[in-house]
Amino acid sequence: MLVLQEKLPEDIEAMSPAELRTLVYQCKSQLGSSCVILGHHYQKDEVIEFSDVIGDSLKLARFARDHKDAKYIVFCGVHFMAETADILTSPQQLVSLPDLNAGCDMADMADITDVEDAWAQGESIADGKIIPVTYINSTAALKDFVGRHGGVICTSSNAQAVIEWALKQGNHVFFFPDQHLGRNIAKQLGFSPDTDMILWDPEQSFGGQDRDVLRSRKIWLWKGHCPVHALFTLHQIERIRAEDPAVQVVVHPECAMEVVDAADDVGSTEYIIKKVKAGSPGSKWAVGTEKHLVERLAAECPDKTVFSLNRFSCLCATMNRISLKHLAWVLRDLREGRGLRNQITVSEDISRGAILALDRMFQLS
Repeated sequence: MLVLQEKLPEDIEAMSPAELRTLVYQCKSQLGSSCVILGHHYQKDEVIEFSDVIGDSLKLARFARDHKDAKYIVFCGVHFMAETADILTSPQQLVSLPDLNAGCDMADMADITDVEDAWAQGESIADGKIIPVTYINSTAALKDFVGRHGGVICTSSNAQAVIEWALKQGNHVFFFPDQHLGRNIAKQLGFSPDTDMILWDPEQSFGGQDRDVLRSRKIWLWKGHCPVHALFTLHQIERIRAEDPAVQVVVHPECAMEVVDAADDVGSTEYIIKKVKAGSPGSKWAVGTEKHLVERLAAECPDKTVFSLNRFSCLCATMNRISLKHLAWVLRDLREGRGLRNQITVSEDISRGAILALDRMFQLS
């Protein structure tokens, strides 16, 4: 992703947290319903405080789509999320990402040129039709590719239904870009990681796999992953259980298979939040997902003990780039008539295929 982020104005940089909060409150009040602020679960508390809605990427994009009276959408998340919001909203609505450096390492692991090369190789040897499936954590270009090739987008909560649908449409499912989500969901559906799945390495011809092996496997997994969820390990679960067997372990399906297999439960960020909040008073929870969500969940559940599965910081560094200063800068310029900073625009050519894939996803949700 090409980064063109401007330096913040000196007066914004010099403001104290209290001054920034006052400025954001004033701007929100004056802009009213013309501007909505969307905050992903992994954002800092200083940003979440001013968010009109908090959720995962799909929930936030749907909110933007359904609130057509909001001319300005300030998306406090990462680049692919703002792209999805721009695809789903009307042409009259404008989407901003307060810091253009807020990208997604996982999404960047599935470069569209590499995907197109892999697709051509796969089609040349496939035993029948290939159906592409991409996790919503992907670029607009990949969403467009998937839509144009008869595929679908999934989230961590509906991936099982999506993969089941895709398997009915063709002989192989090519799953992008998160190998762990694809592997974990396919395993839940009864497929064997050893005999039904392969890992496609984009840096090698035919993914580094024997062509006869490729033909025999139903699930092709792109070699991508979430760097945050890769920090959770089986050893951490074993250590925590040895220290306190009463602790319940719940993790995100972007974690490695051995972590998911050992956990007591697995689910999306929304699922994890509901699961912990529904737990009995006094219960203990080790949570395998991003730091800000875990800390916020602990604060919201004082009757329970909630902590990270990893003792050290599991922070989404790119998501963490957006700050109260960035939010204040974008809102102040809007209020003062200088237009929307950091507008994210997806071309009609790319939006066309992406909408097809998103519509298929909505039909399966």
